[in-house]
Amino acid sequence: MHLACGGTGGHIFPGLATAAVLRNRGHAVTLWLAGKDVEASAVRGWDGPVHTVPAEGFTAGLPGWRVVRTSLSLLRASRTCHRVMAKEPPDVLLAMGSYASVGPARAAFKLDIPVVLHESNVIPGRAVAMLSRRAAAVAAVFEETRYYLPRREITITGMPLRQDLIDRRAAHGERAPGGLFTVLVTGGSRGARRLNETVTETVRMLGRDGRAMRFLHLTGTADEARVRSAYEAAGVAHEVHAFSHDIASMYRQADLAICRSGAATCTELMIFALPALLVPYPFAARNHQFANAKAMAKHGAADMVEEKDLDCGWLAEYLTGMMKARPRLGRMRTALSRGGRTDGAEALANLVEQVAHEHVSESA
Repeated sequence: MHLACGGTGGHIFPGLATAAVLRNRGHAVTLWLAGKDVEASAVRGWDGPVHTVPAEGFTAGLPGWRVVRTSLSLLRASRTCHRVMAKEPPDVLLAMGSYASVGPARAAFKLDIPVVLHESNVIPGRAVAMLSRRAAAVAAVFEETRYYLPRREITITGMPLRQDLIDRRAAHGERAPGGLFTVLVTGGSRGARRLNETVTETVRMLGRDGRAMRFLHLTGTADEARVRSAYEAAGVAHEVHAFSHDIASMYRQADLAICRSGAATCTELMIFALPALLVPYPFAARNHQFANAKAMAKHGAADMVEEKDLDCGWLAEYLTGMMKARPRLGRMRTALSRGGRTDGAEALANLVEQVAHEHVSESA
């Protein structure tokens, strides 16, 4: 079996989680990557075959010459993948989306190898939307994805999660009631400047008003010192870090999160049943973070506010209100728990095995 999961951590880590399940079931798995920096550290512990085929994707507003260069890059990737894959065709290709899936998937189509696609956001990315027309199966995290691929049968598998995250969830157990109302603030692996600025201004207001809250703030490297100084000046209980290797512990300590709404973040919020105020990244491709947040809010699992509407006065009132709204937080946790499945990797592996078995049977 082959697995295309290159490009970003949002594609690599779910892909590796599924690859681990498939290998534990006795399947030989080969990875296809796109040569990006993040891939090297992500696959450091992988001891199986890897093919790296450089490629790049389209982004909004590309100048004409970049469109031509990107198109040629994807064409070269398809040819390279076809040449390699033809030597020893796999039973199935699992593609996790993004431009890194285009070359391997196109090669698989030409070689009559079935392709399984996985889409982690509500709105499918360009690659999944295009490739789904010929795919043998499409898996998704959100039910709402069905509306964006109306002519395809969608299997809801959930998000494949790393086993270490699931283990840490179990190890930390439930949050003990009581104590200071604790807010986790995170903008993702690189932080989020606008979130950092708005929250620190809000903290100053809360400090002046004597509101008893505690903040766990993951800032990204660039803003760590400035954000820490703001908390110290406000006299508000806090922990400030550039990033954390144990996000599970922070999820368990928090009563509420303020964060972006990428697919991985939404999934982790559901797994840990942590209510959140979602602030979609406004420049995400196809505005997919807005759609993710809207889906979470529709089910009562989170609140959302667009970045353009986020200001410190509104946020101070919101946090003060949520601190007093324990019953509402409880209802949000219940809604989150309904979607918090931890078997995404197993479910996706089941689908891959099913497609492979059908292909082998048809070929016999």
